[in-house]
Amino acid sequence: MHDESPVLDLTLHIALLAVMAVGGGVILIAPEVSQFVVGARHWLSNEQFSAAYAIAQAAPGPNLLFISFVGWLAAGWAGAVCATLAVIVPSTALTLAIIKARPEGQEGRFSRALGQAFAPMSIGFLVATAWIFSQSSNADWRADALTLTCAGIVLRSKLNPVLLIALGAAAGMLRLI
Repeated sequence: MHDESPVLDLTLHIALLAVMAVGGGVILIAPEVSQFVVGARHWLSNEQFSAAYAIAQAAPGPNLLFISFVGWLAAGWAGAVCATLAVIVPSTALTLAIIKARPEGQEGRFSRALGQAFAPMSIGFLVATAWIFSQSSNADWRADALTLTCAGIVLRSKLNPVLLIALGAAAGMLRLI
């Protein structure tokens, strides 16, 4: 949507996010990537970002591949390749450095503290991701109610979420939402 090539800007932004997303992946960076490419830079629309995310989630393989698709939509093949490398290389290098620096067989207080910190952070980022996608795809209050109902069911039961997705699709096909 802009005339300049976003490859370098997108690559640097995703690389920075990737360093912060070690262990959390898509949950941690999806809201910020959306804000950057949709809200700040206007390289993609909400619909394009949501579609890229949905297609990547439906495809077999790592969930983080939506970054490759976002890079492709924003800047073609160069954007796809650079965005993919930007999301993989920094976090992998950081993980390997931490593994090498940690004494073998020792968990330590720092490791336990990181583990305890990542759980609530991941939940918060998951809620932020759900909020972004519901805002870009929910048409009215009925869709919002369905989203909240499904979230409640998933949190309170052991019902397979795929069944809820199928029910939501059926409600859409029947024009109930």
